[in-house]
Amino acid sequence: MSDFPHAFHSDTSGRARYWGLPDPETQAEFYRDVTIKRLLAWLIDVVLIVAICILVSLLTLGVGFFLWGIIYLAVSFIYRVTTLSSKSATLGMRLTAIELRTHRGQRFDRGTAALHTLGYFVAMSTFVLQAISIVMMFTTPRGQGLGDMVLGTAAVNRAAGQ
Repeated sequence: MSDFPHAFHSDTSGRARYWGLPDPETQAEFYRDVTIKRLLAWLIDVVLIVAICILVSLLTLGVGFFLWGIIYLAVSFIYRVTTLSSKSATLGMRLTAIELRTHRGQRFDRGTAALHTLGYFVAMSTFVLQAISIVMMFTTPRGQGLGDMVLGTAAVNRAAGQ
């Protein structure tokens, strides 16, 4: 069941069809400034991941600096999957008061978090895919990137007190 009680839409037959994400037209407050908040959250997360990588590299007596790319990818993947599956938001997202939700309005489970992270890695691996994803975040009604569209997920503003 969705955490958004008013997330209902009508289909072409006039019957109410359930969709768990808030409607961007009637509940625009859930999507207001989310794209900019996602950018800020991403910057915070990158700083945290780099700090963890430096710590790991120092703990390996400097050998980790020679394997920086592998360590960065591993730490980033584990960080994102762990934080997304625990509260449906990375630490950066929590600081900017946004969270990711499935098309049913539910928080991420471990599988969805892993798929979302994999989609993020695929988009980040190619400039064209990343550019498309950024353009989509600024132009789609729910501010969804390429990975969000594939999975049917969206970032929303977190309600106060959650």
